[in-house]
Amino acid sequence: MSRKPSFANLRARTPDPVATPAPASEPEPRTSSREGRKQIAGFFTPDMSFAMHTLARRQGRSLQSLMAEAFNDVLRKHGESPVGE
Repeated sequence: MSRKPSFANLRARTPDPVATPAPASEPEPRTSSREGRKQIAGFFTPDMSFAMHTLARRQGRSLQSLMAEAFNDVLRKHGESPVGE
């Protein structure tokens, strides 16, 4: 049984040699992209996972944005208002 490659393993593991280090000033406060959000998770087949990751990569979008689009499509299909991302 062979496993399909993970997209996480395809990322470069070495830092960009052209990148310059940030100045030693006080760091800017960061707001979490998860603040005010709830996680929705599910278990899918490896083929579905691979297809969704591939589509996201081809479109230059995040998997989360594709999932939000899919959830909004389901809401519309069932007569509910979409809620955005």
